Amino acid sequence: MLNRRSILIASLVAGALTLSPALAETAPTFDAKAFADAQKAGKPILIAIHASWCPTCKAQAPILSELRADPKFKNLVYFVIDFDSQKDLVNRFGARMQSTLIAFKGEKEEGRSVGDTKRDSIFGLAAKSI
Repeated sequence: MLNRRSILIASLVAGALTLSPALAETAPTFDAKAFADAQKAGKPILIAIHASWCPTCKAQAPILSELRADPKFKNLVYFVIDFDSQKDLVNRFGARMQSTLIAFKGEKEEGRSVGDTKRDSIFGLAAKSI
């Protein structure tokens, strides 16, 4: 039989499981004007197609946080697109899955990966944009 205590514990656990580290770090959501401005300025850009329920996205989150903190990537413009609520942008960038990372150098796409959780290859992808 469920009591109030077990319901409260279950609710807390469920809430903790759905909180995504990538979104919890207040990563900037995609902004079309900021993206266009960064492209015109020739800046390095990394877009992460993310879903809060995705275990691969959760594994990528600490790597992406580390990457954003690295001085080598201080000029990197970073955006997050929500896989579930921003389908128009998911389609615009040709992403078929969450956990897709897309690197741009200005207006040119330099590379993309899907489902990658290896630090070295994610850093390598971002490095293509600088």
